[in-house]
Amino acid sequence: MNNSRLVYSTTGTNTCPHCRKPRKNCTCQGQTKSGAPQDGVVRISHETKGRKGKGVTLVSGVALSEPDLKLLAKELKTLCGSGGSIKDGVIELQGDHRTQVQTYLEQRLQQKIKLTGG
Repeated sequence: MNNSRLVYSTTGTNTCPHCRKPRKNCTCQGQTKSGAPQDGVVRISHETKGRKGKGVTLVSGVALSEPDLKLLAKELKTLCGSGGSIKDGVIELQGDHRTQVQTYLEQRLQQKIKLTGG
């Protein structure tokens, strides 16, 4: 029996965590981390799944660089008076703030905003 699968290593790996190929031969480099479509439409949704019943407002599809996305998240948290974070390019705000976020983003980004989900 030849079981050559690496179980644990303290050294850094040169393989992609998604496609498990060497980084120079990676086939998923141009793909986004999140499953959200990148079609130029900003989507605002409300979700409670996996959060012990606590609702969060999710803002996805914003085409900004990482520092600009952090700044936008800070502005939205201040506007809504709540906490939040950024995970995989998606802004999460604690609570249901869809209408506030929609009106603010329509004024600031000057692009199509779409409310999704329940």
